[in-house]
Amino acid sequence: MTAAHWPAPFSPTPLDATVTIPASKSLTNRYLVLAALADGESRLRAPLQSRDSDLMIGALRAMGAVISEVPGSGAVPDLVVTPIPAGFGAGSSGISVDCGLAGTVMRFVPPLAALVSGAVKFDGDASALVRPMGPIVVGLEALGVRVEDGGDGLLPFTVHGTGVVEGGHVAVDAGGSSQFISAWLLVGSRFANGLELEHIGDSVPSRDHISMTVEILRSVGVVVDDSTPNRWVVQPGPVSAFDVVLEQDLSNAGPFLAAALATGGTVRIPNWPANTTQVGDKWREILPQFGATVSLDDGVLTVTGGPEIQGVDLSDTSELAPSAAAICALATTPSRLRGISHLRGHETDRLAALVAEINALGGNAEETADGLIINPAPLHGGVFHSYHDHRMATAGAIIGLAVPGVEVENIATTAKTMPDFPAMWAAMVAQTAAAETRA
Repeated sequence: MTAAHWPAPFSPTPLDATVTIPASKSLTNRYLVLAALADGESRLRAPLQSRDSDLMIGALRAMGAVISEVPGSGAVPDLVVTPIPAGFGAGSSGISVDCGLAGTVMRFVPPLAALVSGAVKFDGDASALVRPMGPIVVGLEALGVRVEDGGDGLLPFTVHGTGVVEGGHVAVDAGGSSQFISAWLLVGSRFANGLELEHIGDSVPSRDHISMTVEILRSVGVVVDDSTPNRWVVQPGPVSAFDVVLEQDLSNAGPFLAAALATGGTVRIPNWPANTTQVGDKWREILPQFGATVSLDDGVLTVTGGPEIQGVDLSDTSELAPSAAAICALATTPSRLRGISHLRGHETDRLAALVAEINALGGNAEETADGLIINPAPLHGGVFHSYHDHRMATAGAIIGLAVPGVEVENIATTAKTMPDFPAMWAAMVAQTAAAETRA
């Protein structure tokens, strides 16, 4: 796909489809970081293949990890990871890491780079150069790691690692992203004295992602005490090598589940985990508030849209907000999304972008200090811009199911976490058409 406009498939009839979702980006990239730090060879089964995971693999290979594809049980090859060897980078002329637009790479990898001997330069896409990085730089410098940057807390910058970090107390303001907490937790056990991490400032968004990180760490033998609010203590010690099957990405399932509401149809997603740390599991709580029927039976999540979409009042939808906002734009009563001010610092200012694009199609959306208000309004076709943001692109696809003539600019940006999204979306719609033909 090029940056040309993608005609979003319109479905004049209710969908009836089953969709299988690729692996979780959040889990894949966290496990890759831990595999690079582990005490032996690790295996990731059925991991995500996407631009974000490719960027993480490239970053870890640049710092000495050996990552190989091997045949797996499915269509996606497994990854076997040999960790970064001690002393890697000594005497090198410098290591370069391309972060692209991947928040997990630009936030998770610099603390790891402090454990490499030598200079590691971090850079990224143009849009990445305005994403906040201050808590990473501040934390590194507090631990005695030299960082060469422009003094603005932004990419590009260079981390001058010595191979050893003493560790100790680090205080950061993670109000802009929970990734600023997860980044330090992932590497804290490899510091000589462990890590005592303290959040200072306003509330931390997307705490579910921090809980995910803590649970993963405990599963590989890392001792983490999170019993005190806004404080995490990581004991020094090894990261045990592991062999893990990756769950599908429940956040990326959101647009497909939203399709059931947009068309008043039914979408089923198999292999939905009964227990998970993924924030995307919140869809099971969110979608009924829009008037949908949701059930989980024998690992299959089934969502059926109601006769109309009801407006909602939701708090802290995090990365689910763009899909939720698209559903709100199709609702028959007003909606409000709260607690998502941090989305202004994601791949784009998602709040401003959602308001601009919904209103450009005839909608009635406005920003608040911490979110959005979306009122009912008749929508029409037009171009829905992606801003190089995968979740903006999928939001446009959702609206396009219910509104003829919607075109999404640069649908290829969905390759960040879901390379086959356009084909998967078209196949979902085609399932219904094929069923009607057989009938």
